[in-house]
Amino acid sequence: DSEGGLYVCMNTFLGFGREHIERHYRKTGQCVYLHLKRHVIEKVPGASGGALPKRRNAKLFLDLETNSDLNSDDLEYEDEAKLVIFPDHYEISLPNIEELPALVTIACDALLSAKSPYRKQDPDSWEEELQASKHAKTLVQLDNGVRIPPSGWKCSKCDLRENLWLNLTDGSVLCGKWFFDGSGGNGHAMEHYKETGYPLAVKLGTITPDGADVYSFDEEEPVLDPHIAKHLAHFGIDMLQMQVAENELRDNDIKPRVSEWEVIQEAGVKLKPMYGPGYTGMKNLGNSCYLSAVMQAIFSIPEFQRAYVGNLPRIFDYSPLDPTQDFNTQMAKLGHGLLSGQYSKPPMKSELIEQVMKEEHKPQHNGITPRMFKAFVSKGHPEFSSNRQQDAQEFFLHLINLVERNPVGSENPSDVFRFLVEERTQCCQSRKVRYTERVDYIMQLPVAMEAATNKDELIAYELKRREAEAARRPPPELVRAKIPFSACLQAFSEPSNVEDFWSSALQAKSAGVKTSRFASFPEYLVVQIKKFTFGLDWIPKKLDVSIDMPDFLDISHLRARGLQPGEEELPDIAPPIIIPDDPKALDIDESSVMQLAEMGFPLEACRKAVYYTGNLGAEVAFNWIIAHMEEPDFAEPLVIPAFGEVASSGEAAFGAVGLDNQPAEEMVAIIISMGFQRNLAIQALKATNNNLERALEWIFSHPELEEESEPALDLMNMVNNANANILAETGSEGPRIKDGSGRYELFGFISHMGTSTMSGHYVCHLKKEGRWVIYNDLRVCASERPPKDLGYIYFYHRIPS
Repeated sequence: DSEGGLYVCMNTFLGFGREHIERHYRKTGQCVYLHLKRHVIEKVPGASGGALPKRRNAKLFLDLETNSDLNSDDLEYEDEAKLVIFPDHYEISLPNIEELPALVTIACDALLSAKSPYRKQDPDSWEEELQASKHAKTLVQLDNGVRIPPSGWKCSKCDLRENLWLNLTDGSVLCGKWFFDGSGGNGHAMEHYKETGYPLAVKLGTITPDGADVYSFDEEEPVLDPHIAKHLAHFGIDMLQMQVAENELRDNDIKPRVSEWEVIQEAGVKLKPMYGPGYTGMKNLGNSCYLSAVMQAIFSIPEFQRAYVGNLPRIFDYSPLDPTQDFNTQMAKLGHGLLSGQYSKPPMKSELIEQVMKEEHKPQHNGITPRMFKAFVSKGHPEFSSNRQQDAQEFFLHLINLVERNPVGSENPSDVFRFLVEERTQCCQSRKVRYTERVDYIMQLPVAMEAATNKDELIAYELKRREAEAARRPPPELVRAKIPFSACLQAFSEPSNVEDFWSSALQAKSAGVKTSRFASFPEYLVVQIKKFTFGLDWIPKKLDVSIDMPDFLDISHLRARGLQPGEEELPDIAPPIIIPDDPKALDIDESSVMQLAEMGFPLEACRKAVYYTGNLGAEVAFNWIIAHMEEPDFAEPLVIPAFGEVASSGEAAFGAVGLDNQPAEEMVAIIISMGFQRNLAIQALKATNNNLERALEWIFSHPELEEESEPALDLMNMVNNANANILAETGSEGPRIKDGSGRYELFGFISHMGTSTMSGHYVCHLKKEGRWVIYNDLRVCASERPPKDLGYIYFYHRIPS
């Protein structure tokens, strides 16, 4: 603020700048504040070679402080504290034990001696300090011949293909815990531990040359496994060899890797720094460049600028008493820091002359340090809360989820990314089809390696590289595969095989193919190039390719057409539920049963409640009990009908789906137990063909429906059948979309350097005021050679018709 310093409310212990302190006083009536000012004494060379102190005020704007190195050896501090009484702004210098009550003095002393929130949020504190597992050294691994492939994993109990864990004792691949955001699994990995006692598991997809994510079921926390390479090698995952290969490449293959870093960062070219609104950099908090790159792109979009920066006064006025825990406040604050220009100012001429005379270059302390923003958006997330590098695409989707769940005003800025995908699935034997729609925010484009236009050069390069490696000579100059964008687009539009396809026409498994088309085109199209994959030797690799991404893109030909004349739809019949012959073999969480029984409910009723709610815990089962306790067979023993029989209303198996698409009552009860209305639960399940996980995702993408009154059931049925244009026009049902033409212009892209999304560096290029600008952490410069062919995520905006 203009005076420098930070005002701390003595009642709530929240900090405010000068421009916000008056508003906080008027809003809350709190009148006692502690005014903290830090005077930085900067040592500058004196005439006699000594150090002359030069005093200046350290300016603070919540956590958008400038990037002066306050821990540098050439800086010293003097702190000043005063007690300020509003509304007269009466100041009392501290310490002052004579005039102040003892309680106030104690509170001031405690606050002054507390650790700074900025130091508490130091990036090092986000890194999980994992301890070595007590089981790692003595882990017994069964010699059962299990070998794990580098891809195509699925849970051995439920066929899920995400959040999979490899048990390091017997090699079983099982799903992890299910989360309310729609991710996760059914907890089969934990159940396997309870049955076998095998303690350690590694998360598939996290294995890199640097390690892997290991969890100890016995110790109930993430752990380190010092022998992870040996344990993985037991199941054919040669991590040790992978690490050796990585080290060898560090010496022998340095040229290609440096080449990628040089090209994307435009190294070797003198770049002109850019200053002012919209040209503010962000300090890297320790592998946080993925966050910086995404947020620079996000706040270059007018809808996000209006929603958060345009509404900044209103957001601050109505923010909760603890604004550090409010998403909209943190977004507005970050947007203000990036767009105001207050943290991106060119150096004074006198400073430049002084630097030239001293033949030294002092870095400009421009840019912002978004510690509080990172701490909030990553809170509770197992990946983003760590200090490791993360995937920018995953963070983009995580951010969109937060925007969806925290509406600001009547306009939801994430609407600009949302589009509908029409999926056409065809049974190859009966030739019948099924059309479904889903919501998406990003177009994932495969890399058509077989369409490379320089295959001869690639073959020659590979031969030379192998010869150089064998002879321990420097490698030849890198040759990248040149892939036409049209070939990638063609690969996206081609049909793909559906694994484990169950044909409702044949009522049996059959071969099936799926084709995806755009049921609507978004205002802003985000395209991800799928560069990351696994080799046959389990070594994660990045496809180092050059794709001629167009400045102008037309995907109108990918518009969905719906059911065509002559096509016959697959019957709306759900796959049969496989029920074991022996009810004793049923997997029922006995601990949840006992919790319910201790509340006084009949034991058999508790067993049914846990079974019919899919072992999701005592709280969910309790809701089932409340909904069914008036039924005559409530306390009768659990009886599972044989295959083909119809269960009673109180015994409908969890997940069973009727021919009329009516959701099972147990699935409705689960969603209601999470705090949603019954009509919304039914609507979400109908819209997602009674898929519980997708139903929750559907609810989170429709926050406006939570406030609406109960709609008629016939309107609910429109969700599955209405086409994209009707949804766009009415806006009363289904996801909010902004459909239009499929013609776009490129305005930004995020590039990645390194061999894995979990390592390396991210850089963002944006087109502003007719020219390209590179955002490389704190450095913001005019781009001379934007590497549009090496990007990872591309941002297009629709061209007005």
